[in-house]
Amino acid sequence: MECQLKMVCPRPDVLDLNNSKHDAGGGVGDTYCEDSATEDQTFIPWNQLVASGVDLLRDPRYNKGTAFSEGERDRHYLRGLLPPVVLTQERQIERILQNVRSYENNLEKYVDVMDLQERNERLFYKLLIDHVEELLPIVYTPTVGEACQKFGNIFRRPHGLYITLKDKGRVRDILRNWAEPNVQVIVVTDGERILGLGDLGCQGMGIPIGKLALYTALGGIRPSSTLPITIDVGTNNQTLLDNPFYIGLRHKRVGGQAYDELLAEFMLACKKTYGEKVLVQFEDFANHNAFRLLAKYSSSYLVFNDDIQGTAAVALAGLLAALPLTGGTLADHEFLFVGAGEAGTGIAELITIEIARQGKIKVEEARTKIYLADSKGLVTKSRINTLETFKKPFAHDMPEITKLVDVIKKLKPTAMIGTTGKGGQFTQAVLEEISSYQEKPIVFALSNPTSQSECTAEEAYKFTKGKCIFASGSPFPPVTYEGKTYTIGQSNNAYIFPGLGLGCVISGAIRVHDDMFLAAAESLANEISQDHLDKKQLFPAFSEIREISAHIGAATAAKAYELGLATKLPKPSDLLSYAKSCMYSPVYRQYR
Repeated sequence: MECQLKMVCPRPDVLDLNNSKHDAGGGVGDTYCEDSATEDQTFIPWNQLVASGVDLLRDPRYNKGTAFSEGERDRHYLRGLLPPVVLTQERQIERILQNVRSYENNLEKYVDVMDLQERNERLFYKLLIDHVEELLPIVYTPTVGEACQKFGNIFRRPHGLYITLKDKGRVRDILRNWAEPNVQVIVVTDGERILGLGDLGCQGMGIPIGKLALYTALGGIRPSSTLPITIDVGTNNQTLLDNPFYIGLRHKRVGGQAYDELLAEFMLACKKTYGEKVLVQFEDFANHNAFRLLAKYSSSYLVFNDDIQGTAAVALAGLLAALPLTGGTLADHEFLFVGAGEAGTGIAELITIEIARQGKIKVEEARTKIYLADSKGLVTKSRINTLETFKKPFAHDMPEITKLVDVIKKLKPTAMIGTTGKGGQFTQAVLEEISSYQEKPIVFALSNPTSQSECTAEEAYKFTKGKCIFASGSPFPPVTYEGKTYTIGQSNNAYIFPGLGLGCVISGAIRVHDDMFLAAAESLANEISQDHLDKKQLFPAFSEIREISAHIGAATAAKAYELGLATKLPKPSDLLSYAKSCMYSPVYRQYR
C-alpha cells in the first residue's frame, strides 16, 4: 500500500522491493513514511515531549555525553547508545582541550569549540569558564572576526534568529518560532560594521552568538534566556555577494524608510513577546545608524549600544585605574581621540560626563578637555557644516590640522586613545612625540582585531622608551623593555557588558541610564590593585571575570534602584550576594 500524507505505513517492517511506489527511498521501519514520501509530499516531524534515548543525546541543553551515570543510562533509555565508559565533566574538558590545542590555527579551534555549544551546552560553558583566558580570544575577538568573514563556509547548525526584509509584517511570528519563551537578553546586529572589518552582512551573526556566550560564561545569564539575532537587509560587500556560499540576502544593503520600519517592528515585537524588561544590545551597527537608533529607542526600551557605551565604560575604567600612576584627576588630563566613530565619541562622551560629575561643572566645560581627530584631521568648528552630528559637540575653535603628529605637537595631549579601526596609525613618530613632553603618557590602542590595532604593545613601549601606560583592544603577550616586564591590559568590552546585563536582569531594570555605565566603570577600576599597577596593568586578569561581573552586576543594580528604574522589589539587602546567587552554573545536573 502506498504511504499517504498523515497516514502510518500499515506494514513498516516489510519493504516490497518490487513495488515501484516505494522508489522514493522508504525502508524497513519507515513508520511515519518519512523516507518513502516523495519531495512533493509532506509528513509530520513527530518528536517526544520528554527527552530520552537518542533525543536526549541530541539535545544540547541536557546532553552530558559520556558523563551519563549508569543509573541515568537505564532510566533514560541510553543503554547501548553510549560507549561503556563513564567520565567526569572535568575529564571531558581535558579531552576537549587536548583536541582544541592540536589545531594549527585559531579558526579551526573556533569551529571545534562552537560545535561543542551545539552538542553539549553545559560542557561548553564549563570549558569556557574554567579556561577563559585561553579561549576568550577564540570565541570572541580576534578570532570571531575571521569567523564572520568565513561564516558561510564554516556554517554548521543554525543558532539564533535571522530576520530579513522579506519578513516585514511578521517579525513577531519569527520571534515566536524561538523555542525559549523567557528571553531576557537579546544581542542584535545588522552586520554593517563588524569589528574593524566592515560590512559582512548576514555573516555578522558570529558576533551576537559570541557575545551571548560571554553573557553566560562571564555574567552568569542563563543560556536559555539569551537570543542572538541578525537583521539582514543586504550587504554592500561585493566579495560576499559573489561568494556562492554567502548565507544572506543577495542584494545591496537597503536603508531609509524600509530599514527604519523593519527595525521599529523588530523592537516592538521584542517588547510584546518578551516584555518591558528584555534587554536589547545593539552590536556593530554602522555610525550613521548606531547613534540615531540608540537615541530613538533608549528612552522607551531597555536598550544600549555596546560599541558606543560598553566600549566607553571599559575605556573609562582603564583611565580611572591609570590615575594612581599619573596622579591627579581626569580633569587634569588632555584627551586626544584618534578615530571619531562610535567607539571614540562614545568614550569621549562618557569621560565628559564623569569629568563634569567629579568637578561639578557643566558638560560643555568638561568637553574643552577632549579633542577628536578623524580621517580628515582635527575636528574643528571650521568643518562644522560637514561634520556628523555626534562629532559636533567636540569641535573646537582652532585651525585645521591634518597630520596626527602635528596635532600632537599643537595640543600636547596627555592621553591618546585610538579607535580608528585601521592598523598602524600610532607610528614611531607619533609615539615618540607624545612621550617627548609627557613623563607617563596614556596610550590606548583599542581597535581590533589585532591586525587593526593602532600599534602593538611592543611598539608602544619601544618608541616611548618604556614611559607609556598602555592598554589595547586586542590581546598582546607581556612585553619586556630594558629588563622590565609589562603585562598588557586588554580594554575588552567583555569586562563590562556581561556584568551590566546581570545587573539589569537581577534588578528588573526598565531602562539603561548613563549613570549605570559610570557605576560599572568605577566598579571595574576598583578591581585594580597595587600589584597590577606595579606592572602598569590597567585591567585585571580574565580568570577573575566571574567575580568581577558579580561586583559590576551589583553596582549596576544598585544604581538602577537609586534611579528608580528597578522593578524587582523589595531591593535585596545584599546585592552582591544576590547577584552571585543568580548566576548560572554549568555543572552537570543529575536526572531522575
